[in-house]
Amino acid sequence: MAMPGEPSSRRVALVAKPRPEEPRGGRRGLVAAYLLVLGLIAGTAGIAFGDFRGSAPQIVDSAAAASPAAAAVETAVAPDPATAAPIQSIPLPRRPGPAGFRTPPPEDLAGLVEITDEGLRLPRISPSGWMPWMAHARRFDPAGAPARLGLLVINVGVSEATMRRAIEDLPPEVSLAFLPSTPDLPRWLAQARAAGHETYLMMPTDDPAVAERGIRPIEATADAAENVRRLRATLARGEGYVGLVIPAADRAAQSETVMRPVIAEIAARGLALIEINPAPGVTTIQRLTAQLGVGYARSSDVLDYKLAGDGVGGNIDRLAGWVAEAAPDRPPRHAFGVMQPDDEAITAIAAWFKGQQGSTALSFVPIIGHFECRDACMTRLRAQPAQLRP
Repeated sequence: MAMPGEPSSRRVALVAKPRPEEPRGGRRGLVAAYLLVLGLIAGTAGIAFGDFRGSAPQIVDSAAAASPAAAAVETAVAPDPATAAPIQSIPLPRRPGPAGFRTPPPEDLAGLVEITDEGLRLPRISPSGWMPWMAHARRFDPAGAPARLGLLVINVGVSEATMRRAIEDLPPEVSLAFLPSTPDLPRWLAQARAAGHETYLMMPTDDPAVAERGIRPIEATADAAENVRRLRATLARGEGYVGLVIPAADRAAQSETVMRPVIAEIAARGLALIEINPAPGVTTIQRLTAQLGVGYARSSDVLDYKLAGDGVGGNIDRLAGWVAEAAPDRPPRHAFGVMQPDDEAITAIAAWFKGQQGSTALSFVPIIGHFECRDACMTRLRAQPAQLRP
């Protein structure tokens, strides 16, 4: 979606001129002039500090980010060179971009939940067309640097202490993917959202590395109806998440026969899908999401790879350096990395982010800023135009 450029800052120069001798009876006119000037200053402050809404989160249709924002401009009152005193410029703050989460009308929020005959509370597309993956996404400022970096912490919930640290200590732009077997998951999802984190659920698979007790996985040996039933049981574990995260290492994720009915259910419920897959080229899941109109994001960058000599911080640096590389013959890059929720990774992310304060080389955005939404996906979103606006 096209994003109009906006000035990144505005300046107003207040110019003082020498005051000529005034007649004894002219004070009334001078007072009126002062009142007019004060009114203009107050109006300018209202414009500068008012609540301006930014553009909606951009949904990319390729592995490229938005066009660069327009360059900053300055507005000044031009003085008379012969009579003007030295100019004193007062820089006004940048118009605030969007932050936090969307707030659809209450009736639309209520319409995002279906209660089944079995008592399950499942996400769904609201009667007015709002999709959960847009309603629950964290907003970000698309007028920032067009090169975009994101971080996703997966398998959150193994340790309560580490989960609490991830929620409380990580920057809100870091997205969190929770294990559906996490005890008291709705409370933790709500706490993560209150702290500003965009949230996802891990899709239970038959990969032993992410196997969970009490949650039956999507399996290549189960029939389509059973896998959909297991998916629904997972979705009912919490509310307010954007979609699911699937590691592509297991057999089920590589089978179109297994994944088509599962992704069709995800599409029908208005959710998005993230794939962690280092394989080159178009994957089975990517092809199915494009066909069925599902928002899709993919990462092959595992940033807590233990054999890396300089740790998580060094891996983030390398990914950020690649994203920030500019070239005149291609669009700006965007990418996100994934990692497990351990204390070392959380400390490294927090320290790295602190060191980036004031950097303008790239934008640090939640995972919503890295999604593909191709033709079928955009057609579905346009059914409710409000979700394409701030």
